Amino acid sequence: MTVYDIRQTTSYAYGSFVPFAAHVLRLMPLSAGRLDVLDCDMVIDPVPSEYAVGRDFFGNATTHITLKAPHNRLTVESRSVVRLAPCELVEPRDTPPWEEVRHWAHETAGLARRSPAHQIFASRHVPLDAAFLDYAAALFPPGRPVLEGALALMERIRAEFTYDPHATDVMTPARVAFATRRGVCQDFAHIMIGCLRSLGLPAAYVSGYLRTHPLPGMARLEGADAMHAWVSVWCGEEAGWQDLDPTNAMRVERDHVPLAFGRDYSDVSPIDGVIFDSGRHSLSVAVDVCERVEDA
Repeated sequence: MTVYDIRQTTSYAYGSFVPFAAHVLRLMPLSAGRLDVLDCDMVIDPVPSEYAVGRDFFGNATTHITLKAPHNRLTVESRSVVRLAPCELVEPRDTPPWEEVRHWAHETAGLARRSPAHQIFASRHVPLDAAFLDYAAALFPPGRPVLEGALALMERIRAEFTYDPHATDVMTPARVAFATRRGVCQDFAHIMIGCLRSLGLPAAYVSGYLRTHPLPGMARLEGADAMHAWVSVWCGEEAGWQDLDPTNAMRVERDHVPLAFGRDYSDVSPIDGVIFDSGRHSLSVAVDVCERVEDA
């Protein structure tokens, strides 16, 4: 197991004083599956007038804050210590044929938070698109194991798309990033999800963090200086959800710390809400994920 110290500082500077704001924060991890939260804390400046914690439909930790006093800045610092167990990786060739997974997903009656039924339709940031279908179809010939096909799609995206933090922003449509073949982890995750869903396969969006300080002799992962995003593909009841990182063309194992799970970015946005403001604003985000100890 690996223990990580995680710190994220998110700072907004507003062009004028904001008289009122209400936000939903998704910045705190929850103990679940292979993740054990040992400690967590959040410091918000200015101090909110109202503060409440809860969970959303998908089980993600939420913090609801209201700011009723005029303010021209907002800083949120989230700090946590987590213990992460490595993923149990299934053998791709041992997963079911993709057509069977598609059938099972569309026949699913359950609507629990991790049900594949939620992840097969178009969502706010992920359309079902003929271009996505054409891009992925050749990688899913009849009878191919679903995880083999998903891995091939991940590797194709990594090979044919350029990581460019200046090419897109959080509102850039997936179709635009797909057409230009440029973007960041959010774009690559949306594109991969769109390709899989266009085939009828369940695919979810996962937000989280990458190890920012690589192990000796290892290259620094792309996107490690900010929040990260990857894809979780459902491979049937036995294999379950398998996580793939198209930005780095790698399976998720021990370098990725999960934070939130949803249909696309809109379900896991780290800070969302409304403000009353007519001026411009700027945003800066600093992330540090440092390994503390490693147990044998």
